[in-house]
Amino acid sequence: MYATSLGDDGAELRPLEVWHAGELLENIDRGREFIGRHIGLADAVSDLDGARAWLKSYADKRAADAGGLHGIWLDGKLVGGLLFRVWDTPSGVCEAGCWLEPGAAGRGLVTRGMRILLDWAFEERGMHRVEWQVSSANEPSINVARRLGMTREGVLRENYPHRGVRTSTEIWAVLAPEWRAARARTEWNDH
Repeated sequence: MYATSLGDDGAELRPLEVWHAGELLENIDRGREFIGRHIGLADAVSDLDGARAWLKSYADKRAADAGGLHGIWLDGKLVGGLLFRVWDTPSGVCEAGCWLEPGAAGRGLVTRGMRILLDWAFEERGMHRVEWQVSSANEPSINVARRLGMTREGVLRENYPHRGVRTSTEIWAVLAPEWRAARARTEWNDH
């Protein structure tokens, strides 16, 4: 299967397929509490059947051109992933997201991988807008949105019940012309 290098540190971006269910479960188990602080993935992938079902849901989305999923591998080990949770080709709008186990955090992996996927979304697939929805309490993910040149458009106050607590969601987005302009004038700093 193909892999895209994310730099000189051995990190790679690869498709994350149903047959990776065991690796996904190991990844979630290594960072279950860390990953689950802000997103429901840790709860959805509680065992091997849950991992398979979640991966299959993204395989089905990809087949319907309605989403996509990529894993981040570091030194041959799955440490996180990037996804297009929503993909609407007719409107040119999609929503991107991520997760990462704690041992891989702070290396710029999500930012580097997402830059590759945003280039693909804008340049190859013709998307006009990529959204990033993030818990207001998730500062690392908010920092990714900033590094990707996204604009904070607003906050949905207490819209998401997560583990019995209502959390607020910030909406960040970047438009294709903004992305292209930033790429033309900026040398990326991933850390």
